[in-house]
Amino acid sequence: MKKISDSEEQRKEIQGIQKKSRERNKNTATYNPKLRDCLYHYNEKTPKGKEAMSELSSIFITEGDSASGTLTQARNADFQAVFSLRGKPLNCVKVKYKKVAGNDELNYLISALGIENDNDNLRYNNIIIATDADDDGMHIRMLVVSFFLKYHPELVRRGHLHILQTPLFRVKNKKEVRYCYDQEEKNQAQIELKDSKTTRFKGLGEISPHEFSDFIGEDMRLDPVKISDEENITGLMEFYMGDNTIDRQNFIRRNLRSEVELDGVDF
Repeated sequence: MKKISDSEEQRKEIQGIQKKSRERNKNTATYNPKLRDCLYHYNEKTPKGKEAMSELSSIFITEGDSASGTLTQARNADFQAVFSLRGKPLNCVKVKYKKVAGNDELNYLISALGIENDNDNLRYNNIIIATDADDDGMHIRMLVVSFFLKYHPELVRRGHLHILQTPLFRVKNKKEVRYCYDQEEKNQAQIELKDSKTTRFKGLGEISPHEFSDFIGEDMRLDPVKISDEENITGLMEFYMGDNTIDRQNFIRRNLRSEVELDGVDF
C-alpha cells in the first residue's frame, strides 16, 4: 500500500511539473538558451540513408560554460547536442515539486529533452551526464541522476541515461601520447613510455576540443545508469540524497575501505 501511495504521489508531482513546464515553454517557444542542438533527433523521422543518426542522437549535460564550450566544438553536430547547467541543480529529493517546477534550469532541461508531456517524445536516444571527475562534478552527477530517477524513472529503465567517462591523465613522450582513465592505466603508461610527462586533468574545460573529439567518438566510454523494476527508487533516493545525514555518515564509516584494502593487500 505504501508503494502504491508513493507511486500516486510521484505521478501527481510529475504532472504538476509537466504543466508548469508547458506554461513556461510557451514563452520561450523553440528557443532554449542552455541548448546547443543537433540536426537529427530520436523522435523524428530521418531522411533515407540517415536512419542511424536518430539512434546515435545524444545530448551531453555539462557543468558550466567552459566544459560545454569544449564539447560544442568537439561534437558531431549531426547527432550530438550539448546542454549547459549553471552550477548545481536542485536536490529534487529534498524539495517539494512546486520548487522543482519553478526552477528555470530544470525546465530548460525538460524542454530540451522534449519530455514535457510524456517520455514518448524523447528527442535524444542517449542522455549523457558529462561532469568533472572531482567532488563538485560527482555531486552534480548525483543530483542529475536523482532528478531522472524521481521524475522520469522509465527513461532510466529503458537504458537512455549514461555517464561519460573522460580521461584523468595524459601521459606522453616525444613519440607517443596516451590518455588514461584511472590510476592503473596511468601507472602502466608511465612504465611503457620512457621519459614521459604526465598531466592531470582537473576538469573537462582543460581538455582541448581537438583532444576531446576522440573521447566522444566511436570509442566513447559510457557507463549506463541501471535500475531494476524491483528496486524501491523512493527508498534509495531518501537514503542517499535525503535528510538522513547521520545514517549516511554511519554507512560510510562502516563501508569505507582504503586503497590498500581494495587492492587486497594485508596490513
